[in-house]
This record gives sequence, structure tokens and C-alpha cells, in this order.
Amino acid sequence: MREGASDVQGQIAQLMIYPVKSCAGVAVTEAVLLGTGLQWDRHWMVVDADGLFVSQRECARMALVRPQLEPGALLLHAPGMPVMRVPLAAAGAALRVQVWDDVVQAFDMGDEVARWLQSFLEEPALRLVRFDPAAQRVCSPRWTGGIAASTQFADGYPVLVTTDSAMDELNARLAGQGVPAVDMARFRPNVVLSGLLAHDEDHLGPLEVWDGGAMVAGLQLVKPCARCPIPNIDPATAASHPGVGDALQAYRQDARVKGAVTFGMNAIVTQGAGAILRVGQSVQGYYAFG
Repeated sequence: MREGASDVQGQIAQLMIYPVKSCAGVAVTEAVLLGTGLQWDRHWMVVDADGLFVSQRECARMALVRPQLEPGALLLHAPGMPVMRVPLAAAGAALRVQVWDDVVQAFDMGDEVARWLQSFLEEPALRLVRFDPAAQRVCSPRWTGGIAASTQFADGYPVLVTTDSAMDELNARLAGQGVPAVDMARFRPNVVLSGLLAHDEDHLGPLEVWDGGAMVAGLQLVKPCARCPIPNIDPATAASHPGVGDALQAYRQDARVKGAVTFGMNAIVTQGAGAILRVGQSVQGYYAFG
């Protein structure tokens, strides 16, 4: 194995984490790669009175909640609200919560942040929970090819990978329809690659991250990311417009997921848990799909 011996080569152009599932993302220049994804990514989640996760699908105003990480604390910002501080190590009452079909153990973050969320999101009974690090949420072996992998509160896989050229293609199509350009924030990726063709990630399997001539991490792209209406939501205003979804419907249906509209690929971590990913690192990819 050597640098340059691959089907495609590119670079990490952006790294994003989303500390609270379905709230705004945080752009970072580097992040620790864990077996469950980037450190602090989807580590917290908003749930309803039944412990079921709440997302922008039900509450578009979540897009306006801006998490910030500082030493020892998660800070939550929102228009017209005081800053809410949640200790990173907070471990309130243990409870069972549900994210999609999975039920896992989590810790409640307390009444103060619950009242803050209920006030801003204008929904009763909401709570903020933190993933129990002792818990394990297993990724579907159907898509991982039997490779053992787990994640926290992400939709199903540790890392979501996209390309900046895919964003450029979408915006060219939107411009042709008279729809304003959008940015990558709508698609909520963790790793954005540059130097690849638009949607080249659709056809890749193994990805290697290289730094200083050494391979530091390996990812395996395993499942196309099917898209719900969230990309129609403007992350700056929480207003929704169908233009993005309509444009994607015209060219992004994927037979691998029963014709669903897709953008980006879900990935699992195959090597390098504990490594640091950085913007600017080189990435090598190997074709796996036709």
C-alpha cells in the first residue's frame, strides 16, 4: 500500500460535526476519528415525552439551535435566547431512548436545558439526552458487509461523506431553474472531499486518509444516503422550499435504495480509530460500485 496507488485522489475540504442531532453543525479544521464517528458528532439528541428522537422533519426550528463546544461544556445558542451551558460529562437520570428502530441507553441532561428547548422550539415535554458511552448501537450488517461497526445518534452510520463537486452540480441545476444556490450545510455531511468528480463517492468503497506520507485512517463507503425533506430547509432561517428536493428528484434516484433520492455516502471506520482527521489531508479512493 502506498500513497498515489488508487483509483481517485482528493483532499479533505471540510470537516463538520453536529453535536446535537438535527441542530446546526460546527465546522472544524480537525477532529478525532472514533470508531463511532467524529468525536462529539451526534452525541446529544432531543427527545419527546416518549423518548423518541425529534428532528427537523418535525421541528424545523432545530436548524436555528447552534451548538458550540468549549473545554468541558456544550453551549447552545438560539435567537432571542440566553446561552445554555451543558457540561460535557453531565450524566443525569439514565433512560431508554429511540432513534429510528434502535432503542439505546442515554443520560438526561436536566430540567434547565429541557425548559430552554421547550421555550425556543415551542414544543412541550422535550428533553436533551446524551449517548451513554457504555452503550453500543450497531450498524446494519446488511450494508457493512458483515464488518462490525457502531455509531451514536447518527441516522445509522458513523460518517457521512460528500464531495464539493456534487454541491457544484446541484447548484448549477438550481440556477438553471431560477432557484438560488444553496450550501453544503443542508446536507449535513461530516467529510467533504475536493478533487473528485461530482458524486464520485457513489462508486467508491474503501477510502484512505493520508498525512505526511503515512496512512492514518480508513473508511468504507457502505450505503447511499437517502434524503428526506431536510435539505429543503434553509439552515439560516428554518424556512422550507421544495426547490432543492425537486431538483434532486430529477437526477439522484438510486436503485440500491429502492429508487430513493440520495446525496452522499454513509461510511464506517475500518482503520485508525483515535486518529486526527484534518482539513487538507489527502484521500485515496478505490472503486467498488458500478
